[in-house]
Amino acid sequence: MEKPKYGMAILCAAILLLGLISAIACIAAEFKRTKAKDVRLDGKLCSLPGSPAFGLGLAASICLLAAQVIGTSAIGWQLCSREKKLNTNDRRKATTIILFILSWIAFGFAIIFLGVGSSMNHSQRYGDGWLKGQCYVVNDGVYIGAAVLVLATVIFTLGFTFTARMTDSREQGELGRRVHAQKQGENGEAGVNCKQ
Repeated sequence: MEKPKYGMAILCAAILLLGLISAIACIAAEFKRTKAKDVRLDGKLCSLPGSPAFGLGLAASICLLAAQVIGTSAIGWQLCSREKKLNTNDRRKATTIILFILSWIAFGFAIIFLGVGSSMNHSQRYGDGWLKGQCYVVNDGVYIGAAVLVLATVIFTLGFTFTARMTDSREQGELGRRVHAQKQGENGEAGVNCKQ
């Protein structure tokens, strides 16, 4: 009897955990970000103090990147280990590809939101602002939007991981049935030959 494989459960748990940490860091960054009242003016020059949102945004980006790499590596390993090309006529394989693409789109937008938001929350000295010496603050809801995109990325990543796994399991089951039927056919022919 085969030992149960826990690899899929561990993989999905890792993706989910990293995604949740990233989303929680985004929500915390929304409350800790610098606000317009924090801007200090000295004539035409401005400065902003650093805020914890910089580190939280950076941590959220790293966790999201790790979750995406784990999920993408898993599907790559599953698809390459079969030594078969994808058959786009199969709905599950097409669903896997669509979810894979959607996860990378959501990931890209989340990383942009987190990168820009975090860089604006880094300390900005007088005359050395975020862009062309001017001070900018992150608008309300940017980090919440990033959290939503993080959760969408995790859902799409888990989705393509599950659909790729289901496709792999179904193909293995069909292959097993064909091999079993072929062996029965060979045994039946051998019995016929013995009678002759």
